[in-house]
Amino acid sequence: MKLYLVDHNYRYAVEQMLLTLFPDERPEYPTTPQEEGDDYVKIALLVGDTQARATCRMRRGGKISGGGAFVPVSSFTDSLVKNSKLSQIVKLAFYRAALDGGHPKPVWGALTGVRPGKLMEKLLREGKSIPEALKVFREEYDVSPERTGLCLRTAEATLKAAETLGEKDVCLYIGIPFCPTRCDYCSFVSQSVEKSMALIEPFFEALLKELHAEAEAIRTAGLRVVSIYMGGGTPTTLSAEQLDTLFTQIESELDCSYLREITVEAGRPDTITLEKLQTLRKHNVGRISVNPQTMSDRVLQCIGRNHTAEDIRNALALVRQAGGFTVNMDLIAGLPGDDVETFQKTIDQVLSLTPENITVHTLSRKRGSSLSENEAPLPDAAAVGEMLDYAASQLLDFAYAPYYLYRQKFMSGGFENVGWSKPGSESLYNICIMEELCSILAIGGGASTKLVAPGGVIKRSFCPKYPKEYIEKNDELCERKQEIIDWYREEEL
Repeated sequence: MKLYLVDHNYRYAVEQMLLTLFPDERPEYPTTPQEEGDDYVKIALLVGDTQARATCRMRRGGKISGGGAFVPVSSFTDSLVKNSKLSQIVKLAFYRAALDGGHPKPVWGALTGVRPGKLMEKLLREGKSIPEALKVFREEYDVSPERTGLCLRTAEATLKAAETLGEKDVCLYIGIPFCPTRCDYCSFVSQSVEKSMALIEPFFEALLKELHAEAEAIRTAGLRVVSIYMGGGTPTTLSAEQLDTLFTQIESELDCSYLREITVEAGRPDTITLEKLQTLRKHNVGRISVNPQTMSDRVLQCIGRNHTAEDIRNALALVRQAGGFTVNMDLIAGLPGDDVETFQKTIDQVLSLTPENITVHTLSRKRGSSLSENEAPLPDAAAVGEMLDYAASQLLDFAYAPYYLYRQKFMSGGFENVGWSKPGSESLYNICIMEELCSILAIGGGASTKLVAPGGVIKRSFCPKYPKEYIEKNDELCERKQEIIDWYREEEL
C-alpha cells in the first residue's frame, strides 16, 4: 500500500497499524506525487499551540474515507510522552479512516503491539481503578469488551507474579533446535532429525560448554535462577541419557535452591518415552508440554505431523503414569484444513484429557514457515474468531483462567495467543518472558537473551539460529557471557 506521511515521520506507528488492519499489504513510500486512481493512505500531523491533530485520507478499492484524532499539547510532560501521544493519534487517524471505509472493526480495536497487557498493567500501576482502566481500553483504543476483560485478568496475574520477584531473580531458557519433522506452520529454528541426526551430538557438547560459561556468569553476578524453561524445537528429541547429563550439570553448576519451576517442552508425542519422563522427574522437572495443536488426524496430516490424535492420548497417558507433572497442551486456531466444527471437537477432546494448562494460539502466517506451499485452505478471520470464542467460553466453563497473552504479526484476524490455567498451575516463566518482568538468560540454538533493567531498559543478544553455526561460534558465545556480568555491575552502580 502506498503511504504518504505529511509533516511527520512516524513510520513505525503507521506500519504497525497497516499490519494490524491489512496484514497482506506491505508499505510503500513513493517519491513521486500520488497518481489519480491509486490506492493510498495519506496521514498528516499538525502540532499547534494548544492541540496536536492527525488526519488520514484513504483511498482503497475506489472508495475514499477519512479519520482524525487529537491530543492536547498540555499533556506533553516530556519528549518521550510527546512522541508516544503523537504516535498514538497517528495510528488512531489511520484506524478511523479504515473503519470509515468499511473495514470490519478488529476485536483489539486500534491497539497494536505484541503485549497489550503491558498497557493495562501501566494503567493499574499508575493508580487507575479497574473501571477507569477498562474505560481507557474501550473508549480510547476501541477494544472489544471481551478482549478488555481478557487483558485485565492477565494483567492481574502479571502484577501478582511481579510481587514475588526480587531484583536478582532471573529465568534460564535452554534452546534445543531439533524436531522429528518440521511442521508447515513452524517458523522456529528447528532442524528435522531426519536431515540432521549427525549434528545432535556435537550440538549437545557445545550446549554443555555454553551452560558452564552461563553458570559461571550467573554466580559472578550474584543472580538467582527462579525458573528454567527448555524449549525448541522439541527438547525430548534428546535421548534420556543426554537429558540426564544436561540436568546433572545444571544441578552441579547452579544454585537450584531458588528454583520454583522447571519446564520441558515435549511437544511431539513421537519423542515421549517413559524412560525420558522418569529421567526428567528424577531431576525435579515439574512441568511438561504435550502439544497436539489439533486433535484431527486430517489436519495433523495437512500440517506435516507424522502422528495421530491417538498417539497424543497415549503420550499423555505415559506422562500421567510417570506422575508429578503439570501438563500444558498447545492448540492452534486457523490451521490449514481446519474448520470451526473440527476445532470445536479438538477443544472438547483436550478438555476431556484435563491438562492443568491449555494454550490457545492463533495461526501466524510467518515468512519462515511453509504455509505458502500448503494446498489445504486456511480458515478465514471470521472462522478463526468463532474458534477462539468457543475456546474461551468452554475454558471458562471448565474453570480455566487466562493468565498471559500476546499477539504476533501476520496473525489470522489480528487475534491473540492466550495461556489458560487451572488455579495455582500458572507458569512463572511464561508470565516473565511475555511481560518482561525479569531478565531471561538464554543458551542453545536460536536462543535469545533479554536483560531487563528497572524502568524497562532492555538489552538483547542472540545465539546463532542453526545448529552448525551454533557449534562453530560456541567459543564466541561463551566469551559473551561477560556481558551479563557487566550489565548487572552497571545496574548496581
